[in-house]
Amino acid sequence: MSESNGITVSLRHADRFFIGGDWAKPSSDAVIEVIDPANEQLFLRVAEAKEADMSRAAGAARQAFDDGPWPRLSHSQRAEYLRAIAAGLREREEDLGQIWSRESGVLHKLAQTISDREARAFERYAGLADTFPFEEQVEPTAGEFGLIVREPVGVVGAIIPWNAPLDQITHKIAPALLAGCTVILKAAPEAPGEAYVVAEMAEAAGLPPGVLNVVTADREVSELLVRDPRVDKITFTGSTAAGRRIASLCGQRIARCTLELGGKSAAVILDDMDLATAAGTLAGAACFLSGQVCSSLTRIVVTEGRHDEMVEAVAGIFSQVRVGNPFDPQTQMGPLAASRQRDRVEGYIAKGVAQGATLAAGGGRPKHLDRGWFVEPTVFGNVDSSSAIGQEEIFGPVLSVIPAADEQQAIAIANDTIYGLNASVFTSDVDRARDVARQLRSGTVGHNAFRSDFGMAFGGFKQSGIGREGGREGLLPFLETKSVILEGRPRRLP
Repeated sequence: MSESNGITVSLRHADRFFIGGDWAKPSSDAVIEVIDPANEQLFLRVAEAKEADMSRAAGAARQAFDDGPWPRLSHSQRAEYLRAIAAGLREREEDLGQIWSRESGVLHKLAQTISDREARAFERYAGLADTFPFEEQVEPTAGEFGLIVREPVGVVGAIIPWNAPLDQITHKIAPALLAGCTVILKAAPEAPGEAYVVAEMAEAAGLPPGVLNVVTADREVSELLVRDPRVDKITFTGSTAAGRRIASLCGQRIARCTLELGGKSAAVILDDMDLATAAGTLAGAACFLSGQVCSSLTRIVVTEGRHDEMVEAVAGIFSQVRVGNPFDPQTQMGPLAASRQRDRVEGYIAKGVAQGATLAAGGGRPKHLDRGWFVEPTVFGNVDSSSAIGQEEIFGPVLSVIPAADEQQAIAIANDTIYGLNASVFTSDVDRARDVARQLRSGTVGHNAFRSDFGMAFGGFKQSGIGREGGREGLLPFLETKSVILEGRPRRLP
């Protein structure tokens, strides 16, 4: 059972790790304390993995891949396990809703939808067992018969962030398991609860020993997972700085990696778009998870003649946002997830003021809240695109309105960043939206809203990452392609 302020969340083995199909005792007495960001009180204690624990998890996954039945099952057989996990997630709706709100600060009314959403994602991946071409015939340039065979990449280390853990767990382990990989799931120390629930679901589903292993560790021990030669691939979601480190370590041993990293995403407002509508959409999206979203549209690029009107519209909405307890149905934005995260956001607000941007709304802590890591939703106008708040990821509810001379300069400003994760075009003309979308260097481009779709593909250009997650594209990084060239036609065809 977890510890919480009058709230009980059922985690059966928070003091252990799930390794090799069993709940393993930790190698030390070290624990991680998870603090509720809305009231700064203890929510949960879990075991903290040390070097011996991480090594044991990697060994279990390696043995399960090399000697166990999992990679040798059919894709349809593995899909049944995914469906069983999906059913288990639906049964834990209340626990998962409580955990996400109390670890990351998301509004509880939104957190309650997470279990069914991720269960449906597991089911969509299971459906690929019948439709994805794991083996297909091709015409070879030499030999009589050619096959392209897509096989599991091997042992996968999945490193999960703290802002939306279950979403990231789903889109890493579901395709990895379907492909036939075995997995070490490394939970974030700030938000380990969802990983424990998934471990319990894997156990209940009867996954063979070592197929999924779950540990919680801080950065130093997590790096051991990245370095471990028994691990064939790392899939990571987090900051670009951490991604650079992981990519360099993987590069030293030519390990595969998928990186879903930071963003500084632009909303390009064309001159035919109603500004009140655009402002309402963008301000509302900025409050989701208190802006702790890598793909959040934090740069609003608008032509100079409409700049002031846009700033005024966003500021008017932000000034009315109800910030407070994420379990209060009237609350529109909860807290940031950690005190250091609030420090980071407040630091960037100070930089914006110092560098000459116009603070139009927010900028401080809500006066009616004396506990919890809250900050007001904030908007700056007259932002120089080259400034800190115009270029650097803040990871909080801070929007920057940037003036542009015309549409082409707006596109250039949108692309003038090291990131390329998300963008959106606001216009009443769908053809113009498509034309501008093709000019934006971004992994996703939406129309008239913040949009992303893991059913299609999600990931970034430039320093926003490597590879894609979600749908068919999200399965590919967990597969290796093998060419088989035969001198005759086999009796059994793909």
